[in-house]
Amino acid sequence: MERPNAWKTYTDADLTALETLSSKYRAFLDAGKTERECVLETVETAKANGYIDIQDAIAAGRRLMPGDKVYVNVMGKAVLLFLLGKKPLESGINIVGAHIDSPRIDIKQNPFYEDTELAYADTHYYGGIKKFHWVARALALHGVVAKKDGTVVPIVIGEDESDPVVGISDLLIHLSQEQMAKKASEVISGEALDIILAGKPLAGEEKDAVKAQLLTILKEKYDIEEEDMLSAEIEAVPAGPSRDFGLDRSMILGYGHDDRVCAFSSLSAILSLKDVPESSVCCMLTDKEEIGSVGATGMQAKYFENAVAELIALTADSYSDLILRRALANCRMLSCDVSAGYDPLYASAFEKKNAAILGRGVCYNKFTGSRGKSGSNDANAEFIGRLRRIMDDNGVSWQTAELGRVDLGGGGTIAYICALYGMEVIDSGVPVLSMHAPQEIISKADLYEAVKAYTAFMKEA
Repeated sequence: MERPNAWKTYTDADLTALETLSSKYRAFLDAGKTERECVLETVETAKANGYIDIQDAIAAGRRLMPGDKVYVNVMGKAVLLFLLGKKPLESGINIVGAHIDSPRIDIKQNPFYEDTELAYADTHYYGGIKKFHWVARALALHGVVAKKDGTVVPIVIGEDESDPVVGISDLLIHLSQEQMAKKASEVISGEALDIILAGKPLAGEEKDAVKAQLLTILKEKYDIEEEDMLSAEIEAVPAGPSRDFGLDRSMILGYGHDDRVCAFSSLSAILSLKDVPESSVCCMLTDKEEIGSVGATGMQAKYFENAVAELIALTADSYSDLILRRALANCRMLSCDVSAGYDPLYASAFEKKNAAILGRGVCYNKFTGSRGKSGSNDANAEFIGRLRRIMDDNGVSWQTAELGRVDLGGGGTIAYICALYGMEVIDSGVPVLSMHAPQEIISKADLYEAVKAYTAFMKEA
């Protein structure tokens, strides 16, 4: 049951639309290298498309009607967009949900030190990474510093062409005999991922003069004291923009495709809906998926449930917990997360006929998890049957896959968390090469088909 290559189906109009979409996606990817930046970008786009803050609706006691658009900003790190449909919320919501965090290097709370006239920042990596990927490459610093007076200072260093970049040094090959004998997981230790920030001593200083130079720069440019780092969130990410990849420009190389390609596709889908849908729809962009969907902004928190409760109170004649439970259980959801693209150079890691192939369209994973499907949502056959009809009726190129060979590894998504409400959920996303590396690769065709798929699902699920 080999699926056809999507590129072979495109008209000239499709190719033009695909390139336009890809350009918009690259701009989104470059502007949103952190979850905070993604939320800012999403909220501004939503407001420009007529969405209002749900808190404003609550404060005004405004009754919401079919066709109304609201967003929920969750601590600036996750965001929900709702377009209300003709049917009551009790009948369920069509949800497309992605995550907007990506593997990275986080700066510790007490980070700065000097050693041998170099100033460093101590770090703690975030998510599943191959640590050796992150040395000897240009890194940029993104984040915020929250001061005691309530001021929040945004930080972006290393993206403008005139900016300096920072990075983590590697051991020269001439002295690497012992290092090269280690397992790949041990070549670079977590505590060795410290970032070089400065190398020039401050004139007149005798002790830790390079660190003093660093602190002077931070004070002059950002009005930040060393103690302010105690309440900072600074992420080191690969510096520079995404790029067209391949001599045919059929792919995109960039940081954070996992999972911002699905986040962008989900956002594009809900913004494309011009008519009032039959069922209410939701674009859900969550945080902390890479570390287990924990914390107040991860999917294990109750903000989606709370938002639906607020919407019921703003739309129904009366509110009850039973209505909320029915609304949650009756939802239909695509857990929009990327899948491992088949890589011929590492063919032994895959079972080819059940692998996602770049260029064959959006991918559906009936289950994820590891080994014996541990930690997985396993979607119902009946739900998949309905999805097949929706995809085929709307001319979507799609495929199915598993995440690698049985017993080799695996991974998880937010699908199993949402399934706890009793709703129908399946994983759906874009195949990615080099997933979790600082630079990942996707096909423009798969991006294009993902937007088509998510739009069709919102309308017809």
